[in-house]
Amino acid sequence: MRLILGSGSPRRRELLAQIGVVADDIRPPDIDETPLKAELPRPYCVRMAREKAWAVQADANDIVLSADTTVALGRRILGKPDNAGDAAEFLLSLSGRRHRVITAVAIRRGANLWEQDVVTNVKMKRLSDEDLNAYLATGDWQGKAGGYGIQGPAGALIPWIQGSFTAVVGLPLAETAGLLRAAGYPIYKEHR
Repeated sequence: MRLILGSGSPRRRELLAQIGVVADDIRPPDIDETPLKAELPRPYCVRMAREKAWAVQADANDIVLSADTTVALGRRILGKPDNAGDAAEFLLSLSGRRHRVITAVAIRRGANLWEQDVVTNVKMKRLSDEDLNAYLATGDWQGKAGGYGIQGPAGALIPWIQGSFTAVVGLPLAETAGLLRAAGYPIYKEHR
């Protein structure tokens, strides 16, 4: 049995390592991540994780772990910014407000799929021009949903969360461990 991580995210690899899980292979799926017309953030996020899990090539006994993290401001999906201008727009829209970070996890083994999504409420402090420009200058916003990563310099911009910190980073560990166990993958055990 091999574990295939269907994600290129270094943060997801780091989080898995915290629970003693190292993927045997990393295969980021190439799928269209465009939201459907009028698609709401939570169903979108769940659909993305599921589609990623099914898109990864794997043998019948392999376990494929995929996830998606979506930042939602009301009904609006804030994806990964294309450039610093997009990141600034996202951050200004989140400034001084609460928003939701949804992370969906899908684990596939053969034709079986186990999935769960976690919603965390996050508050971003009101950003001054100095806060915004200093954060943008770090480049940390690149490749991150909503234009920020709570585990990096943006942690100083987030005074409050309600829910799973690891889900905001990109993989809810308690739920992921439960899904891996359900799929027959041993957690905290020697894998080789």
